[in-house]
Amino acid sequence: GSPCAAARPLLKLVEVSGHGLPWLLGTAYGLCRSGSAAAREVLLNLLFALLLDLVLVAVVKGLVRRPRPVHNKMDMFVTLSVDKYSFPSGHATRAALVCRFVLHHLVLAVPLRVLVVLWAIIVSMSRVMLGRHNVTDVLFGLLLGYALYSVVEYCWLSPLSAPALFALW
Repeated sequence: GSPCAAARPLLKLVEVSGHGLPWLLGTAYGLCRSGSAAAREVLLNLLFALLLDLVLVAVVKGLVRRPRPVHNKMDMFVTLSVDKYSFPSGHATRAALVCRFVLHHLVLAVPLRVLVVLWAIIVSMSRVMLGRHNVTDVLFGLLLGYALYSVVEYCWLSPLSAPALFALW
């Protein structure tokens, strides 16, 4: 009955694009298939960032335990026990993290850079429009993801700093 009801299927597609599972599987696949040492380094750090994101969001959700909005439908894609909680939005955290990561580590033309930023904004907005999160959940998630990227950059894994990880590939 909401004004967004007709857009729900499209919003659910956007939801999947920000879900952790496709990002983890896609990054792991790229890491296994990559033939370039530089690409493996970037993908390994993206995998590290995504895993750190999942752990940090789960810990905060478990500590805060804010329930999801009452109008949320439990029709989410592959959920875990902490997903019954709302704060912070893992999709928003991931969108901000991936957006900063991609903009910093890929050489993209300006229109593609704009699309990456728009994707992060649309994923974040979809969380509220689908009734999954409150606005504050999403705003905190965006801030957390933005800050988390700085942590990943500070702890950047390279063949010199983590030779055992790079020996696996």
